Amino acid sequence: MRPGFLLGEIANGLRRNASMVVSVVLVTMVSLFFLGIGLLAQAQVSTAKGFWYDRVQVSIFLCTPDATEVASCSEGAVTPEQREQIAADLESLDPLVTEYFYESNEEAYERFREQFRNSPVLDSIPQEAIPESYRVNLSDPTRYEVIRAAFEQAPGVESVEDQREVVDKLFTFLGVLSVGALALAVAMVVCAVLLISTTIRLTAWSRRRETAIKRMVGASAFSIHLPFILETVIATVAGAGLAVALLWATVRYGITGFLSELLAGESGLISLVGPRDLWLITPFLVGGALLLAVVTAWLALHRHVRV
Repeated sequence: MRPGFLLGEIANGLRRNASMVVSVVLVTMVSLFFLGIGLLAQAQVSTAKGFWYDRVQVSIFLCTPDATEVASCSEGAVTPEQREQIAADLESLDPLVTEYFYESNEEAYERFREQFRNSPVLDSIPQEAIPESYRVNLSDPTRYEVIRAAFEQAPGVESVEDQREVVDKLFTFLGVLSVGALALAVAMVVCAVLLISTTIRLTAWSRRRETAIKRMVGASAFSIHLPFILETVIATVAGAGLAVALLWATVRYGITGFLSELLAGESGLISLVGPRDLWLITPFLVGGALLLAVVTAWLALHRHVRV
């Protein structure tokens, strides 16, 4: 099949079925948008867990040079002797303390930069402002107050925190958002499959004479089916492009822009997904849409176009 003739066939098909093509574009856009929102919500859970997982444990944050307003940090940054004493006190609380590990300032700062990579004030936070810490696992998390009482006023300790309830609510919300978006995406994908199949059937019926002539002159099944498939692919690519653009706008202006400022307040510190996370899932969104479109179109052609 000559490229010029094939392009002409595709252009005529898109023009004659403009309303159906627009419908495929819109349904594809909406379904991929909701699918993308669901995947980004799952990525947000993973991103948040990287920062918040330690907060499900008990975190003993040690003094930084600037924490002198705290009574236990009046001498400035934690000293090696104070650090060793805190570790010894943790050892003495066995079996309540099942495990603990120390995170240095360098490790904390590296993790901080990774988790808050999309924060607008990331570069304004100096490394020395990020506290060292001990992360503590408890055999009975309900006995958190024992750890608080033992270490809250200890020399070298800035604060003791356990945000289990906050984290649980956050992850529950994100999980519900993810499941809801994926459910809507599945429903829209079903609509897209039905719409593509209907579009192929109507297009095949409107071109039944052309198809009959092609069969009479010995055209292969592939050459007859190819224009239909490419028209579907073009509509799907257009819908996928619009969905990615809409997702980018949502991430850029809604999440890392407005939502980041709303949740972070003056500090600007909030661990959120960003454009990089979107670009990671984009190949899967577009590739999956194209594969679904080609398979659906091919099956519909075998059913409605006899060669």
